Amino acid sequence: RVSIIEIIIKILFFFVGFILILDTLDITITPFITSLGIAGLAVGLALQDTLSNLFAGLHILMTKQIKPGDYISIEGGFEGFVEDINWRNTTIKTISNNLVIIPNSKIASSIVTNYFLPDKELAVLVQVGVSYGSDLEKVEKVTIEVAKEVMREVPGGVPDFEPFIRYHTFGDFSINFTVILRVQSYTDRYPVIHEFVKRLHKRYKEEGIEIPFPIRTIYLKQ
Repeated sequence: RVSIIEIIIKILFFFVGFILILDTLDITITPFITSLGIAGLAVGLALQDTLSNLFAGLHILMTKQIKPGDYISIEGGFEGFVEDINWRNTTIKTISNNLVIIPNSKIASSIVTNYFLPDKELAVLVQVGVSYGSDLEKVEKVTIEVAKEVMREVPGGVPDFEPFIRYHTFGDFSINFTVILRVQSYTDRYPVIHEFVKRLHKRYKEEGIEIPFPIRTIYLKQ
């Protein structure tokens, strides 16, 4: 595929070559340059959106904040792997295997999260709640054991990462906490969370740790 920069270099090369040929033939180029400026202004107004996408694409490529292969999410709900960045738009391939084509100017004016910068590894936060009758020291110990097991055994986990938990809320029917895991890339979070939830649920049942569900007590006046 031809990049934006290659296209612009070719256009500039042919333009400069054309001017040099006219100058070599002793053809006065001043009127030509003036006419070209007026025509350029008219074309610029007519192609305002196209030029906006072109310069936005140049900015994206030159800053290297987004590049093919990165996994990004864009304000508005679009997310996926960057397939291509050309002179007009950026193509993203979603996890569901669809292509989303977004004008470069839209990306340049949106809030974009690049999950591959500054590093592909990232933390994964899993919310858990246990009943008020639970031994919180035991809950922490068991949860971390399961988390370490998942980090070691599930592809996509970071084996040498030390997972941890943080209690944070007295909820209506549970004491809530966050489990912090780490994965090698954004898409690895799905199988890692999947396996962690299954293993934690099984281990809690074995250890007699209750995961509560909402309960409402209704009093009827006689």
